[in-house]
Amino acid sequence: METIHFTKMQGCGNDFVILDYPEYKKSRIFMADLARTLCDRHFGVGADGLIIPDYKSKNADIGWYFYNSDGSTAQMCGNGMRCFAKYLYDRKIIEKEEFTVQTGAGVITPQILPYGEVTVKMSVPVLDPALIPFLGEKSLNYSLVLKDIVFTGNAVSMGNPHFVIFTAEKTMDMAKKYGPEIEVNPLFPEKTNVEFVRIISKNEIELSVWERGCGITLACGTGACASVVTGILNNLTESKVLVNLPGGAVTIEWQGSEADANVPVFLTGPANYSFEGDFVL
Repeated sequence: METIHFTKMQGCGNDFVILDYPEYKKSRIFMADLARTLCDRHFGVGADGLIIPDYKSKNADIGWYFYNSDGSTAQMCGNGMRCFAKYLYDRKIIEKEEFTVQTGAGVITPQILPYGEVTVKMSVPVLDPALIPFLGEKSLNYSLVLKDIVFTGNAVSMGNPHFVIFTAEKTMDMAKKYGPEIEVNPLFPEKTNVEFVRIISKNEIELSVWERGCGITLACGTGACASVVTGILNNLTESKVLVNLPGGAVTIEWQGSEADANVPVFLTGPANYSFEGDFVL
């Protein structure tokens, strides 16, 4: 009976199966298929995504393979990156507190902090509709018509596409009701993550997310970044914001502006182990 050893981790409830590359090779299963198998919450381990280290990166200290629970790939995942960074550091695969990781969104820099937290220097936000990609004529304050409802949203890429909607309604109810349709709207050629945000103050927001390829998740790091960036651009928040998600809170800091958006976003939050085990193939 052949097994593969895995580690289960979570950042604010956004959970991941991390599988070392030699263990993946033992499975003899395509990564996308293995992601669907391991992430299944009834027949597998259960997770929002699968992460496998890529030891062949030439442009960074290490790379990763990242798959959503439905087998699709994602260019970047902030919560996943924090967990991945802690996994590498604790196992002495990487023996420095700050290092670089090659992702589909470019080279990302995590830094291990005391007390289980990790800061990730994310990519710069992308507001050019063609690069998000988004087929609307503008990225900020775009009116998206869904049946008889008009949503004013903000399209932005954090290495993966997002559509951020500010609301006074219950954010989770909105995400569950409207997230699935907005995700696959023809305006988004590569689909999109959908964020519903309630402003608490200039320095604090509440966020619920419908994630592309996952559905409702307890947290989304890139979604938190996208929400704060667009909050700043709409003069709704300051440059440092506490983001309350269903699974916990992260801190986002961005010193950019619409005139100078070419500034990286910093994401700080927890990364925790859930358990380890052996999965029977």
